[in-house]
This record gives sequence, structure tokens and C-alpha cells, in this order.
Amino acid sequence: MAKINKTKEEWQEMLTPEQYRVTREHGTEPAFSGALWDEKKDGTYACICCGKPLFSSTTKYDSGSGWPSFYEPMDDADIGTTTDRSFFMVRTEVHCADCEAHLGHVFPDGPEPTGQRYCINSASLKFDPEDQ
Repeated sequence: MAKINKTKEEWQEMLTPEQYRVTREHGTEPAFSGALWDEKKDGTYACICCGKPLFSSTTKYDSGSGWPSFYEPMDDADIGTTTDRSFFMVRTEVHCADCEAHLGHVFPDGPEPTGQRYCINSASLKFDPEDQ
């Protein structure tokens, strides 16, 4: 799929201020504050900016971090990574491969089978319950 490009104004029109801050300005919501960190229903978590399905509830787990956590994306090709050197540390940022929305970070301390923890901001996701 071709990259989705919009102007700052177009993104601001379609997103809430918090969604814009997180996805377009690489922000982070406070732990335990997002709407989806404790979501338990079956369904799909999609990019709030472009609607691309990114994570399944079958890979979501309680990491204790206060953010929605997954041990793998639905398709590795849907997630891009970059090195994040902010806050005097080195982390791996994850973003939507289609629209480059900042999603969160991935850490090598997750459960099996991958050992990965995709720590994702609720503000960057739209939850689509399976029963709807």
C-alpha cells in the first residue's frame, strides 16, 4: 500500500488533540490513563490515523506497565521501527507502516512465543470488538 500523507491541518481535523500529540508528535500518554490498557474483549486494534489493523486481542496481555501490550503484531510488515534516543535512553519506537503514526515502543521483555512487548499508546489505537 502507498504511504498515507496528510498535512498537519488534515491530521488535526480528524484526530483529538491527545491523539494528534501521541501519533503525530511522538507523545506518550501517562500509564494507566488510556482507554484500552485494561480492555479484555476479543477484537482487533487498528491504527487510529488510517484504520490499518495492527494487533489482535489474542496477542494482548497484562504487562503491568499501564499501556496496552501485545507480544506480536498481526503482520510484521504493518509495523515500522526506528531508534528513539529521547529521554537519555535508547529504545525501539514502533509506528504504523502505512501512515507513520507513532504507536509506542517494543521491548525484549515480553512473554513467549516471541519474547517481545509491544507497549502501545491507547490514543494511537481504535478498538474494533469482535462481536460488532
